[in-house]
Amino acid sequence: MTDSSKKKTILVVEDESIIGMEIRSRLLNLGYEVPDFVRTGQDAIAQAEALQPDLVLMDIFLKGSMDGVEAATEIKSRLQIPVIYLTANTDEQTFQRAKVTQPFGYLLKPFEERELHTSIEMAFYKAGVEKELQGYREHLEKSLEEREKLIAQLQEALAKVKTLSGLLPICAACKKIRDDQGDWSQIETYIRDHSEAEFTHLVCPDCARRLYPDIKLYPDEETSSPKKRKR
Repeated sequence: MTDSSKKKTILVVEDESIIGMEIRSRLLNLGYEVPDFVRTGQDAIAQAEALQPDLVLMDIFLKGSMDGVEAATEIKSRLQIPVIYLTANTDEQTFQRAKVTQPFGYLLKPFEERELHTSIEMAFYKAGVEKELQGYREHLEKSLEEREKLIAQLQEALAKVKTLSGLLPICAACKKIRDDQGDWSQIETYIRDHSEAEFTHLVCPDCARRLYPDIKLYPDEETSSPKKRKR
């Protein structure tokens, strides 16, 4: 018997009043919360929307314009509430229609209270497992979406990276480079515009000795070997 603090609500859909009252009485004895049963498919949908039960016990054959399979299809698609079908006998065509709705079980009338209880608890267990799996799927989908976003951001960043390749025309005298439009630019300007490199300006040892002979900008170079200075 279920714990009173965690009662599950079950909606009974049965067009035979005596059978409906009997099923409701059995469910109450088993410890479930059971509102008054309904008799038509339209009422089943309306009550399912209003009550949001944990489970629907649905008679396949209902009086009126909508049978139990049609009502169960609406409840499943709109509310995702598990359904167990109740039936005394089912022809093959109706069984195939019912199977497509992926019910959580079938109960053949007449059934014992123990059989009723077992079918309901198995349906609750299956619904719980499916809910967990749905949570895992949603988490996985979210992770994949985040991964796709990161990949897109990386691709966008890589697209912005500038690279130099191919044959570069460079002046043998002033060292300017000719671009694709035929314009000549200083080498540092060209490299800056076509790559991610940045420049800082210094004076190499050879130029320092030539331009500033009286200032020892590179004292270590003065004590190095001639072979090293040439390099």
